[in-house]
Amino acid sequence: MSSLLLPTESRLDERDGRYLRQAISLADRARERGNRPFGAVIVAADGTLIAEAWNANGETGDCTAHAELSAIRIASPSHARDQLAGATLYSSSEPCVMCAGAIFWSAIGRVVYGIDAVRLRAFRGERLDQKDVELSCRDVFAASSHPIECIGPALVDEAAASHAGAWK
Repeated sequence: MSSLLLPTESRLDERDGRYLRQAISLADRARERGNRPFGAVIVAADGTLIAEAWNANGETGDCTAHAELSAIRIASPSHARDQLAGATLYSSSEPCVMCAGAIFWSAIGRVVYGIDAVRLRAFRGERLDQKDVELSCRDVFAASSHPIECIGPALVDEAAASHAGAWK
């Protein structure tokens, strides 16, 4: 894989770094529990933690139990769309197409993620059961009727550590 094809890593401020590291920690928790290593945190504009979740595919058998989608399922019933519009979703990795769609539907206005899908594919390998739709979350967000700010990849080495040895 040529380094010219890899997305440039974003720099984060202290707050974004803290919450992204929390999402990465949840990815490690997911892996410890027998799931794929993904974690997500949703934080309100005022810094209040709204929701956190990890991937639970292995535990539940639910193929939609992705960290981002699970966090949105926790947040949505008790937070109006206008509240979520000011929130940030922190994800240990670039949201997949399904999760990007859920972010759109929830009206969350900002996403910060760790490892990008291009780098993640190197961990996943060529097994068909580990493939993803090769469409960036940015492509989904670009088709949105409302703005969704997207920052990432960031803290790539830290986010990648959760995936070392987890995919074979």
